[in-house]
Amino acid sequence: MPPESPWSCILWDVDGTIVDASDGILHRLTVTLEHFGRPAPTRAELVHWIGPPMFDSFQAQAGMDAELAATAVAWYRELGRAEGYTTGARLFPGVAELIHDLDRAGVPQATASSKPERQVHVLMEHFGLAPAFATMAGATPDERTLATKADIVAEALRRLRIDGIDTSRPVLVGDRHHDIDGGAVHDVPVIFVRWGFSWPHESEGASAVADDIHDLRALLLPAASVEPARP
Repeated sequence: MPPESPWSCILWDVDGTIVDASDGILHRLTVTLEHFGRPAPTRAELVHWIGPPMFDSFQAQAGMDAELAATAVAWYRELGRAEGYTTGARLFPGVAELIHDLDRAGVPQATASSKPERQVHVLMEHFGLAPAFATMAGATPDERTLATKADIVAEALRRLRIDGIDTSRPVLVGDRHHDIDGGAVHDVPVIFVRWGFSWPHESEGASAVADDIHDLRALLLPAASVEPARP
């Protein structure tokens, strides 16, 4: 285990934790829902959409049955592909620097995202973060075969073990209760970050809460002996 961190490996949620993609998500949801005769969400209502798999959200938030939700997801994803997955996306302040510093400290990292895995790869490559991750796990394209946070956490850990990485002390960093629930299935503690898209009560059950990037750095790299990475 790297001496600079109490964790043998770190799993990262993406939307709301590393990346703020809310502008693009709101635009694509508006176009998709209006196409299917549903009202567009307001920005305040994005908290209901960002986090869970879109297949689930189209059912829970737009009242679609499973068949229509699958069609809506395909429509929504095609918009993203056509517009570019990075359009309107930006990093939350300080997160990239922390990920690079953890990598330089020798702490293995992986994504564990409910976003389709292809999108995770594109985003991490776009922001220059891909080399810092030992693996990037995300949902399958249909967002049904591999979609729950518990399944994705399991897949991320499985890949890390295959690569010979110590998973005895994992931690998941996320911003929604789905992260806490998914981590709990595998006894993975969760550090809940408050800068994402969540309700105040969603941090219940988390092992720790980070109000800002400084709090998160202290939890992940408390004895860091490396200099901060340059942007």
